[in-house]
Amino acid sequence: MKKKAGFYHQNYLEPMKLNLIKLVIFFLLTSCVNQYKNNDEWVGDAYSGFAQYQSVLGKKYMIATSEKIASEVGAEILKKGGNAVDSAIAVQMILNVIEPHSSGIGGGLFLVYYDHKTKKTIYFNGRETSPAKSYPELFLDKNGKPKNFYDVVTTPLSVATPGALYALKQAHQKYGKMKWSELFLPAIKIAKEGFKMSPKIYANLKNIKHLSNAEDLKVYFDQNNQPKKIGTIIYNFKLAETFEKIAKNGIKVFYEGKIANNIESTLQNSGEIKGLLTKNDLKNYRSKTGNLLCQKYRQKYKICSMPLPSSGGVTILQTLGILENFDLTKYPINSSKYIHLVAEATKLAYADRNFYLGDIKNMKLEKLLEKKYLKQRADLINLSQANAQVKNGEIPELMPQEIYQANFEKPSTTHISIVDKYGNGVAMTSSIELQFGSTIMVDGFLLNNQMTDFAFQPKIDGKMVANRIEPNKQPLSSMSPTLVFDENNKLILVLGSPNGPRIIQHVLKVLIACLDYKMDVQEAISLPNFIALNNKLELEKNSEIINLKKPLQNLGHFVKIIDITSAIQAIKIENNKIYGGADPRRQGVAKGN
Repeated sequence: MKKKAGFYHQNYLEPMKLNLIKLVIFFLLTSCVNQYKNNDEWVGDAYSGFAQYQSVLGKKYMIATSEKIASEVGAEILKKGGNAVDSAIAVQMILNVIEPHSSGIGGGLFLVYYDHKTKKTIYFNGRETSPAKSYPELFLDKNGKPKNFYDVVTTPLSVATPGALYALKQAHQKYGKMKWSELFLPAIKIAKEGFKMSPKIYANLKNIKHLSNAEDLKVYFDQNNQPKKIGTIIYNFKLAETFEKIAKNGIKVFYEGKIANNIESTLQNSGEIKGLLTKNDLKNYRSKTGNLLCQKYRQKYKICSMPLPSSGGVTILQTLGILENFDLTKYPINSSKYIHLVAEATKLAYADRNFYLGDIKNMKLEKLLEKKYLKQRADLINLSQANAQVKNGEIPELMPQEIYQANFEKPSTTHISIVDKYGNGVAMTSSIELQFGSTIMVDGFLLNNQMTDFAFQPKIDGKMVANRIEPNKQPLSSMSPTLVFDENNKLILVLGSPNGPRIIQHVLKVLIACLDYKMDVQEAISLPNFIALNNKLELEKNSEIINLKKPLQNLGHFVKIIDITSAIQAIKIENNKIYGGADPRRQGVAKGN
């Protein structure tokens, strides 16, 4: 067993009896239900840290998810001989039942896969796409001004064409070992037999600012239209029936059959505003596959992540490419100098992200990763003073005719990391965007609100915004499922996290801690979070690094202390042993054999 790696906070619980832990978790969750702040202060699911975790050792396989039941089901699939893709499918369906606020078949995902037999990597892009009838001015009011986010999010206009099922089916056809139908059985069983209302779901139900169709959401609410009490058994018979149809008939019933009809009908009859998504959009949806975006780090490691429409891969690789120009380990991890240096590198990468990236065809991402260019960016870092204004670099070959405008990307997402006994690996991040997505429910599952991931304003100062709404387009994402290989091309890390635009920096935290500082994987995950975003430096509330507020302010940072609810799930392979780690902030669980 690796050394114990606690959650690095000033006050944390020692391992205690399960009932006391549950009591504390309940208190923490239900006392943090007001997550709706300004857009740059959004921190996602209710905060539930302070639990002490240590890495889990396995010799054959490992899985890490945000829910104990999901990890147990995924591990059982691996035990039966299923591979990482099989396990990911079963786990996604379980999470659709017991973690409905974060992901499901009404949303989308990025799945990255390492095939040990061929030594190749591949991505499956199941990101949602805008309906064919979409247009750039969709979210402007009659005066040409962007509408309020909450005036849009729970309307049918917020729903993009779901891609999760298509990508999972495509991955299964190429790599799956077990029968498709068998992978739905655990989720069907739980949906029928019921599960207990968890503190996590309860807190997120309290977070919902608006509800679009409370009638369909009644499975979670009592007769007084209040969230059912924690511990109440929740049944979702409609979702069980939906899963039975998909298990038996495949995804065609979802994209072309009765479920597709029900999606269109619901979006056309959910109020005064009608949706743009039609049966034709569902019928025409196709997930995509391709090569991961990979780059060497410190001449030793190869880091691979998602290309566009994810901004995560290139931004992670840019940040690491900038940090390569410094002897990072001369500073203790999470010292003021360390945080300053990582934050400054991140700010430079985000400036390029915000200027150059969108769902742009034939984008030459390699230009953003050239060593000479990243050295120029690194030279802008002053080790004694924060840059007040950080601008994008100038790359003539990439200079867009368009400009970028930040979107309202929300963090209600989930991540799954898996390594199977065959040596294959899966990192999968999936989402319905906001907590409970659009809150529009069809046949037991929630539809996404990913249309709000596009920029509401299509034109600024006469220039078109890169991430504007257009027909059949994917909104820019920060989801960053990532694989890492050593100098011998052996898989050594599988990781990812939810939390909107902060995802990138959560993944960076673990990469740097594990690769540069050789930390235990759980120790790396449990390190306090800090986030450089929107000219602010966020420090995780209740963590030891809040003591660095004044030194960081002296370096010129505008510091905020807030809850930062990551949900990092990571697996590290070392000396033929597999170590799993899960984020204590949302009660993640790693399980292996």
